[in-house]
Amino acid sequence: MSKRLKIILMMLAGMTLLVSAIAYKNKIEMERTLSQVRPPAAVRVAAVTADKWQQKIFAVGTIAAEQGVDVTAPLPGTVVNINFNSGDQVNLGDTLLSLDTGIQDAELSGLIATLSLKEVQFRRAVQLLEKQQISQSDFDYAKAEKDEATALVDAKQAFIDRKTVYAPFSGELGIRLVNLGTYMEPGDPIVSLQMLSPIHVDFAIPERQLGQVEIGQAVEFKVRAFPGKIYEAKIVTIEPNVQIGSRSVRVRASLENKDGQLKPGMFAETWAIQREKKAVLKVPRTAVTFSPFGQIVFVVVSKDGSSLVERRQVTAGEINGSAVGLDSGVSEGDIVVATGQNKLRNGMSVVVTETETDY
Repeated sequence: MSKRLKIILMMLAGMTLLVSAIAYKNKIEMERTLSQVRPPAAVRVAAVTADKWQQKIFAVGTIAAEQGVDVTAPLPGTVVNINFNSGDQVNLGDTLLSLDTGIQDAELSGLIATLSLKEVQFRRAVQLLEKQQISQSDFDYAKAEKDEATALVDAKQAFIDRKTVYAPFSGELGIRLVNLGTYMEPGDPIVSLQMLSPIHVDFAIPERQLGQVEIGQAVEFKVRAFPGKIYEAKIVTIEPNVQIGSRSVRVRASLENKDGQLKPGMFAETWAIQREKKAVLKVPRTAVTFSPFGQIVFVVVSKDGSSLVERRQVTAGEINGSAVGLDSGVSEGDIVVATGQNKLRNGMSVVVTETETDY
């Protein structure tokens, strides 16, 4: 055997011994790691308790005014007078705006003069007919001319009257959209007018829940603008038909809005209150987590003198404040982990640091 070959064989043998030594060391370290016991995880817990909750039908809704309209120009013309400011409170019939009527006023004067002449001619025709000095057809013609002149005066006066815009109902005005001298076409916006009290909240419920609502039933709702406030209303209208596309029924509840906090178009979270209460098993909302398995809770159980957690799949129901009702998966008296679930695995040891009771 050559000297070079011996060197190669010795190098291979050395490398084999080195690899074996490293593998043995890793095995020893892994066994040592696996033999170490993890310390129990610290968690806060709460007991599953039985309660009776007021049944509610949840829905999303929209605030709607008793009456609301965008006031627009009825006829073309130039704005010559504005009788309101943005945000004013107005009453039914208050004058809001006037358009120029100079040409129409002159035309009306001419029509009134013509009417005066036709009335004189008609009175003369009456006298002549009594003396049988004119025919019946001449009398009828004089009467028709007088009636036509009267109609023309009335039509021109009505046209002029429409050049003045009045408040169609009492309410609160929005931002003024016109200025003096603005030339307006029919339909051009002037200002928004909203009657804010009473005010309504409109929402839709599935047709399967139609039998659970009735006129006069209490409704509570909240809006994002005032998150800490709960408003109370009463159902005043239930649509007599079901929407075919969504299979839902529109419902309207009303309340007084004297402070004007609620505005048309606001988003509202609503819940219709039912008279009967429902028995529920409740836990803190923080106890329920979502995973690939669905909605789960960790229940603390005792085994061989240790506290272990058992993962259970549950079905969460209604939410009431900081609590959530569970329809399945737990029993009254079970102890569930309220906080600290993110570090837990099924079967892990835990140590209870605090028990929640007020939820």
